[in-house]
Amino acid sequence: MLASLNARALVLSLVLLAVFLGLWEAASSKQQLAGELTEYELLMGGAEPKAAVPPPSDVIAKAWEELSNPFYDAGPNDKGIGIQIGYSLYRVLSGYFLAAAIAIPVGFLIGMSPLMYKALDPFIQVLRPISPLAWMPLALFVIQDSQASAIFVIFICSIWPMLINTAFGVAGVRKDWVNVARTHELGPLKTAWIVILPAAAPTILTGMRISIGIAWLVIVAAEMLVGGTGIGYYVWNEWNNLDLTSVVFSILMIGVVGMLLDTAFAYCARLVQYQE
Repeated sequence: MLASLNARALVLSLVLLAVFLGLWEAASSKQQLAGELTEYELLMGGAEPKAAVPPPSDVIAKAWEELSNPFYDAGPNDKGIGIQIGYSLYRVLSGYFLAAAIAIPVGFLIGMSPLMYKALDPFIQVLRPISPLAWMPLALFVIQDSQASAIFVIFICSIWPMLINTAFGVAGVRKDWVNVARTHELGPLKTAWIVILPAAAPTILTGMRISIGIAWLVIVAAEMLVGGTGIGYYVWNEWNNLDLTSVVFSILMIGVVGMLLDTAFAYCARLVQYQE
């Protein structure tokens, strides 16, 4: 039954994709025809051709060109899409795992200690709503390095979902399980490792999954600001070159990489799920 449902959903998705691409191609072709200049206009120089959204055929051709050699390096402003995505992933994962190294232990502490929760909650509620990009000017001034500043912004945006979900998951562990650990005379660290961590793991992974999605969103905007390398810089640079085909292609690549990251964490979350 489930396999049949998945097969029908896949067929429906492909049909919708084909319809969307067909409408997009037709609309782009009509726009190009409307924007063509007459012979008189060309002779008189009285009009200029206007930029238009490229059709899917142009985007597919661009994707083939870029993906056939994704790691070329022809200078500071001419690098392959694979290199640009690699720079972005390096920044995202560096800031993300640094945030995880702090958020998960602190989340455990908050979840297991009502006193620490009440003491730290005001700071969390003040810092959490601040846009990550608002930290960028301060980071650039203090750190004075664009790459380290981008990693810091990823750290800031990643820490809160993991911290809050970890604290929520730890605090929600059934008291019966903790009491059983006490009857076996397990210490706090052993109880946290053997009892609380497995029970809270699904909630913790959910927070990590949310964080990686936010981090991938933020890195694109951060790289547009700091420039140099990365998929965000690639989008901005192609826009400055008025190459809309490359812009659309890079937007699609951002979506594909984001989907792959989310799928990886969704798979990890399924591995730690349990039935009571």
